[in-house]
Amino acid sequence: MTNISQVTPQHTKQLNYQQVGEGKHIVLIHGLFGSLENLNMVAKSLSQHYCVTSIDVRNHGRSFHQQDMDYQVLAQDVINLLDTLSIESCHILGHSMGGKIAMKIALSFPERLNKLIVADIAPVKYPAHHLTIIEGLQAIDLTQVHKRNDADIQLAKYIPNKGIRSFLLRNIALNNQGEFQFKCNLHYIEQGYQQIMQSINGQTEQQFNGDTLFIKGADSDYILPEHQSAIALLFPKAKAKIIQGAGHWLHAEKTVAFNKIVEVFLKR
Repeated sequence: MTNISQVTPQHTKQLNYQQVGEGKHIVLIHGLFGSLENLNMVAKSLSQHYCVTSIDVRNHGRSFHQQDMDYQVLAQDVINLLDTLSIESCHILGHSMGGKIAMKIALSFPERLNKLIVADIAPVKYPAHHLTIIEGLQAIDLTQVHKRNDADIQLAKYIPNKGIRSFLLRNIALNNQGEFQFKCNLHYIEQGYQQIMQSINGQTEQQFNGDTLFIKGADSDYILPEHQSAIALLFPKAKAKIIQGAGHWLHAEKTVAFNKIVEVFLKR
């Protein structure tokens, strides 16, 4: 097995990525406020049989910061990286916002995609439901943060759930001066938030006719029965799997079950 890791400076327009394993290519795309690390357990499992490229979406992780979070732009970012890595075609797995990016790639660049896996998101417009998170993160006074728990105490005023706070606070890290700073660009994420909530629309009569799998957490309300028509319109070959006892973070909550579903689908 080969292990390749690359960190991209923020002044460039190439996405930061990490690559592991050998074989056919699969790309993993994380969700809002996340980073490529979120899908590490998926990447580790898949790397036994595939060359896995995990990416940081723009304004997230170690990728570049640039205004505009339109899905066509986010999809093009991924295509640009595939071009740089000389990956002509690949499977793509995306979770939440990453799932919408994956769907946009499938519709706009179907020749670059083999199989599509969408984890707990539909191609529909969602109501704004991260505003308290954005407000809470923006309210953190980093000058008063000397250890991560200091930020956790500040964020608790906005986000009572310890697990959600722990996930969100992965976005702060020490800089070269030993001071905490945000890795993600909160300003651009806030500006692009309405774009992130938008539906994924293909061009007129545009569909992705490749094999497609939607994986839903049984306890999540991100994919609902009323979304089936929108899914079927754009992805006529779509299949669905439901993981019992899992919510929106299904790949973290039920890792073994999630990885098994993905591997079976890819081997078909």
